[in-house]
Amino acid sequence: MASSQASLLLQKQLKDLNKHPVEGFSAGLLNENNMFEWSVLIMGPPGTLYEGGFFNAIMKFPPNYPCSPPTVRFTSEIWHPNIYPDGKVCISILHAPGDDPNGYEVAAERWSAVHTVESIILSIIVMLSNPNDESPANVDAAKEWRENREEFKKKAARCARKSEELFLTQL
Repeated sequence: MASSQASLLLQKQLKDLNKHPVEGFSAGLLNENNMFEWSVLIMGPPGTLYEGGFFNAIMKFPPNYPCSPPTVRFTSEIWHPNIYPDGKVCISILHAPGDDPNGYEVAAERWSAVHTVESIILSIIVMLSNPNDESPANVDAAKEWRENREEFKKKAARCARKSEELFLTQL
């Protein structure tokens, strides 16, 4: 039963995004027969190291969405302290609801059923603009962000250029 309710909610969110597109990203179903896996294209935010990039990601929703958060994994290469080397995004709103067992986050920062596909992706765009090196998913990127900002900028810009080139070849 929860799966059908989740499917209906996701259909509504997809319809809303198609009817009222949001600047900075596009999202749709990865496969028209599966409402629980979405393809996301995030444009590198203007004025950031990722500007000009087109970053692909997969968003997977659990059957009990919105009670539990989706996962988001970039399939494009991206160098960022809050993105694991395998592309998985690590931000508070994608962490299971409730108190953090490690004590890094308060419950109010974690997943809440009020989040939508739009609010999740907009949070990821903000994360790209403002890396959090206090609780990194990619320790090497966080260390470089703190200790060698110029090298970090080069790697992030290279990822943006690479993603842009790949995007343009697919047009």
